[in-house]
Amino acid sequence: MIIRIVKMTFKAEKVSEFQQLFIESKELIRNMPGCSHLELLNDIHTPELFFTYSYWNSENDLNNYRNSEVFANVWSRTKVLFSAKPEAWSVEQKIVV
Repeated sequence: MIIRIVKMTFKAEKVSEFQQLFIESKELIRNMPGCSHLELLNDIHTPELFFTYSYWNSENDLNNYRNSEVFANVWSRTKVLFSAKPEAWSVEQKIVV
């Protein structure tokens, strides 16, 4: 399993727009083959800072999503709202707690 973490910082005036976009898109992403979990996290001290946290069955499933029309549509609408360059990590759990 791959866990994908994406850090995104938005223009303050665009936070509501992003949240609405996430609400509209979340089920499309969750229903992509290989996606078993998706959530949106918001920093408790910086309202413009968000993280998406998603589980993918394999790196191939993640890459298929990243090459999909769903991703292209969501990302093109999201990236114009940023105030800083996004960062992303693909990680896997090594020790089960």
